[in-house]
Amino acid sequence: MTDHPLLPDSTTPAARARIGVWGGGPWADPARRGEAREAARELEDLGYSRIWLSGGFDPGLHPVFGELLDATEEIGVASGIVSVYAATPDECAEGFAALDRRHPGRFLLGLGNSHAVVVEGSGQDYSKPYSKVVEHLDALDAAGGVPRERRVLAALGPRMLRLARDRSLGAHPYFSTAAHTTYAREVLGEGVLLAPEVAVVLEEDPARAREVARRYATGYLALPNYTDNLRRFGYGDEDFADGGSERLIDELIPWGDAATVAAGVARHVDAGADEVAVQVLTASGQEFPLRQWGELARVLIG
Repeated sequence: MTDHPLLPDSTTPAARARIGVWGGGPWADPARRGEAREAARELEDLGYSRIWLSGGFDPGLHPVFGELLDATEEIGVASGIVSVYAATPDECAEGFAALDRRHPGRFLLGLGNSHAVVVEGSGQDYSKPYSKVVEHLDALDAAGGVPRERRVLAALGPRMLRLARDRSLGAHPYFSTAAHTTYAREVLGEGVLLAPEVAVVLEEDPARAREVARRYATGYLALPNYTDNLRRFGYGDEDFADGGSERLIDELIPWGDAATVAAGVARHVDAGADEVAVQVLTASGQEFPLRQWGELARVLIG
C-alpha cells in the first residue's frame, strides 16, 4: 500500500491499534436484520476487529448481538452500550453467558449509565448514576456473571474513567475529541483498554460534510453528559448551538476523503487509543455504508 503523508509514522492506524466499526441507524431494525448479517460478514472480510452497537433500552441484551455473532466467524461484537437502567445485572449475566457458550470470547459487554432525559423519561431516578453503575458491577461480581476482562464502561469524566480502570477491561468514550483520548489515557494509565467511538463523514465538500455531521451532533449536544465533557477541553455554549460550531465539528467528526478521515482516526491512536470504533455517517443515516467501509479499510487497515 502506498503510504499517505497524513498518516503518522507512515503506517496504517491498524498497525498500532485495532479498528472497529460503530453501527447505528438500521442495525437493530428487525425488518433489516438480514442486511445487518450481510454487513457484518462484509466487515469481517474487510479486516475490521469488532462491531459496536447500542444495546437499546429494552430489558436484557438485544438479540442483534447473537445474530451477528451467529452470522460471522471471528469478528468481535460489543455493546456500546447496555444501560444499567434498562438491563438488570441478572439479565446481563444470563445474556452474556448464553452468547459466550455459543461464541467463546467474542462478545464484549459495554455498560453505561445513559442520560437523565432518557432514564427519567422512563420513570426512574437518575440522581446517582455513578452509584448505579457501581451497584451493577457489584451485583455482576457477586454472581460471577461477567468477568472483569469481558466488560467495558462508557466513561468520559475522571470518576467513570477510574471506575473503568479499576472494575473493567477499560473505557469506551463516545462523542469525544482526540484531546479527550489523551486525557483518558492519562487517567487510565497503560495496559487498560481505551476504545473511543469516532464518527466520520466521507465527503470532500465542506458544506455537505458539515451538514451531515451537524445532523448527527445536534441531539448529542442537547445532553449534559457530552457538553460537560466538551467544556473540559475549551468548548462553550457558542460551540453547542445550531448543531455545533465549525471549530467543534471539524475536531470532533473527521471529514473529507478516506485518507483525510483516516488521519483524523489516527489522531486518536496517537493519543493513546487501543481501538477506535469508527462510525460512518451518511446523509440519510439509514444505510449500511458498504462503499465507505471499504474505502476506509484500504487506508485504515491496509
